[in-house]
Amino acid sequence: MANDRKTLFHQARRIIVKVGSGVLTRTDGLNVTAIRSISRQICTLIDQGKEVLLVTSGAMASGVKKVSLPKRPDELPQRQAAAAVGQAGLIMEYEKAFGRFGKKVAQILLTSDDLSNRKRYLNARNTLYTLLSWQVVPIINENDTVSVAEIQFGDNDNLAAMIALLMDADILINLTVTDGLYDKDPRTESNAELIPLVSTIGKDIEKLASDIPGALNFGGMLGKIKAAKKLTAVGIPMLIANGNTPHILTKLFAGKDFGTYFIPKTEKLASRKCWIGFTLKPKGIIKLDAGAAAAVLTRGKSLLPSGITGVAGDFDVGAAVELVKTDQEVIGVGLVNYNAVDIRKIMGCKSSQIRDRLGYKPYDEIIHRDNLVITAA
Repeated sequence: MANDRKTLFHQARRIIVKVGSGVLTRTDGLNVTAIRSISRQICTLIDQGKEVLLVTSGAMASGVKKVSLPKRPDELPQRQAAAAVGQAGLIMEYEKAFGRFGKKVAQILLTSDDLSNRKRYLNARNTLYTLLSWQVVPIINENDTVSVAEIQFGDNDNLAAMIALLMDADILINLTVTDGLYDKDPRTESNAELIPLVSTIGKDIEKLASDIPGALNFGGMLGKIKAAKKLTAVGIPMLIANGNTPHILTKLFAGKDFGTYFIPKTEKLASRKCWIGFTLKPKGIIKLDAGAAAAVLTRGKSLLPSGITGVAGDFDVGAAVELVKTDQEVIGVGLVNYNAVDIRKIMGCKSSQIRDRLGYKPYDEIIHRDNLVITAA
C-alpha cells in the first residue's frame, strides 16, 4: 500500500469509519439526516468493491434524550441504562438507512476484555470477516451496558483504532465536528490554522491536542491523537475530518484533501504484534537502563535481566508489561517470561546467574524479541 494520500485512498480496500456523537446527535436526539447521509456514502463505497466497518458513537446521547434525562448521568448504572435505551434506537436508524440501499447491518458490541483474550480476539475477527464476506455492514460500539472501568476502551476513538488493528485495515477515517487538528483551539482563536499532514506524533502534537478539549464527546482531540499514534506506529494511516461536511466520504475517496492526515510507518506490523503492543492492557512496568533501552530500540535485541533497574506492579508469567526508559518514556510492550516477584530477584544480574537466584531457569530472556513491540514514535 502506497504512502501517498491520494494513492492510498484509491487503493484502500478495507476501511474503518468512526463517527462521533457530535455528528450523530442533536439537542432533540439522534441526527437522522447525518445517519442517512453517512450510510448512503458507505453503501457507495461498498458498491465500488470496498469493505467498510462502521464504529459509531451516539447511544448514550440518544438514550439521555429518549428517557428525558436533563443531562448525561453521573452514576454508572444510569449511564449504562441510558446507553441500552439509546443503542436500540441507534441501530434501528442505521438498519433503516442502509436498507434504503439494499444493505444489511449487524450490531457488534464489544468490551476491551473481548479483545485482550487471544481466543475471543480471533473469534471476533473471524465473525467480522464473515460479515464482510456476506456484504453485511458491521456496526460496532462499546458494550456500555456491561462495561466497567477495567474493561472499557476509554472512548470510541480507541475502540476504532482497536478495530483497525484487529481487521488489518487500510485506513481509519475519524469523523468529528471539527475539520481536523489545528495549531490552536479554533473555537477560541480566530487565527487557528488546520494542520493538513502529521508525519510524527511526538509530545508536541500530544500537548497541542490536550489543549483542545472535546465539547461534545468523551475523548476530545487528545483521544483521536492517541488513536492515530497507535495506528501509524504499525503502518495504518488515519484521517480526522468533519463529518458534517456534505458528502465527506465521497469527496475523500475522490481524491479531495480534507482534514488532517496522519502518515503511517512504511511497513505494517504483523497482526500478533499489533495485539501485543496495542490491544493488551499492560499489567505492570519494567524500567530499563540506557544500555538495555538502546539494545531494544536500535539493535532489535530481547530484554535480558541485566538491563532492568526496577519493576512496578504485580503480574504473572505471560502478562503484558510496559518498558520504560530512564526518562520515563514508554518505549515498548512485551510478554514476560517471569512473574514480577522473580524479576525483582534477578534484575541486574546476568542470564547465567538466573538459576542461582531462582533455583530454575526456563528462559535467558525476560522478554523475547518475538514477544516485544516497540511503541515509541
